[in-house]
Amino acid sequence: MVRRFPDRLRVIALSAALACAATPAWAQSGRNATPTAKRLDALQQLVEEQGRQIETLKRQLADQDSRQRETAEKAEAAQQEARKPSPPVRAPGTAEAAAAAAAATAASAAAQAPEAARPVSVGVAPAKEQAAPPMAQIFDEPSILTPRGKFVFEPSFQYSYSSNDRVALVGYTVIPAILIGLIDVREVKRNMMVPTITGRWGISNKMEVEAKLPYVIRSDSTVSREVFTGAAQDNVFDTKGNGIGDVELALRYQMFSARENWPYVVGGLRFKTRTGKDPFEVPTDCVTRCLGNTTGTGLPLEAPTGSGFYSLQPSLTFLYPSDPAVFFGGISYTYNFGRDGVTRTVLNDQIELLGDVKPGDVWGMNFGMGLSINERSSFSIGVELYSIGPTEQNGEKVRGSVRTQLASLLLGYSFRLSDRTNLNVSVGAGLTRDTPDLTLTLRMPMTF
Repeated sequence: MVRRFPDRLRVIALSAALACAATPAWAQSGRNATPTAKRLDALQQLVEEQGRQIETLKRQLADQDSRQRETAEKAEAAQQEARKPSPPVRAPGTAEAAAAAAAATAASAAAQAPEAARPVSVGVAPAKEQAAPPMAQIFDEPSILTPRGKFVFEPSFQYSYSSNDRVALVGYTVIPAILIGLIDVREVKRNMMVPTITGRWGISNKMEVEAKLPYVIRSDSTVSREVFTGAAQDNVFDTKGNGIGDVELALRYQMFSARENWPYVVGGLRFKTRTGKDPFEVPTDCVTRCLGNTTGTGLPLEAPTGSGFYSLQPSLTFLYPSDPAVFFGGISYTYNFGRDGVTRTVLNDQIELLGDVKPGDVWGMNFGMGLSINERSSFSIGVELYSIGPTEQNGEKVRGSVRTQLASLLLGYSFRLSDRTNLNVSVGAGLTRDTPDLTLTLRMPMTF
């Protein structure tokens, strides 16, 4: 349509010239009063005027073509900018990754829109949009790495309750279902409170270090009847203990960033010390040797606050944002280092040699989903599984020690108190008999 416009102008100009030429001829035939020279001058002036108008229209058309070319070049540059890959995310986050993607999409759409269609700010500017809420943490391993140069101070408190029943038959049978002897029935109820101080430092956008210092407050109650005594009443054996638990050090590194159909992958390495009081340091309720002798309960007189063994745990954590949800999970393997020449103290300060002790290694797996509720809160649900191998003593499996399966269902909720402080609450329910019945954890990470 733009190329045909000058042709139309020429047609209009020629028509006007013919009309002007015909007008004086008609006037001459009607009046015969206008000289020929005057008519030619008037026609020449009309043609010159039409030429000036045509030149003016040509300049306007050239300006319009130039503006259209500039608009097309801007649109093409905006499309090329939108097709460029997004900058790498500094750390995997659930709702933060989704918010960054949404902001990039909105910026691309705004760049491609024509200038006339873009909104114009009028009056008071809108309030700054708040950052997306962090994912509610329900596992020990956090899913979001600490940014470079930032420090996260996280006080936490965990309460757990477990109740286990143990039935032991001591005697022999004459015929099926008839037992001659005693039945040892024990019911163990354990309450544990663990306030913890955790610090995380971002070495780079893809690496962080962590230190965790727990304080264990433990109370165990064992309800049982003593073997070979024929007692008709239950005895309650209470054990309490508190003190520093096992200090943990961890290092995490982001191995892969999220791509199409590929999640964030974070590798971790955790080392657990044995700074807490281990089970071999507390005295045991035995008058004489407990191994092979049933004198006493065989229970510790003080509740330990540590495991008594060093352990090393490599792990992999996966995070896949899929608006509006975020899927996460992980696998881990915990290697427990054995100890040589282990001894324990029994009642009356007697020392009993146990020899070489090696706890079973632990395989772990977890998975879950996080969902952002609004700009300040999020919700998470997940399952955690652990498989613990049997304990070995002097190179042989301890009698009665079997592989133990632990499973928990966890629900978590996170609320943003401020730009730097979050409140995280999680609740865990045991799915197997060996898992704690209830676990309640409260975390409050603060970023500096």
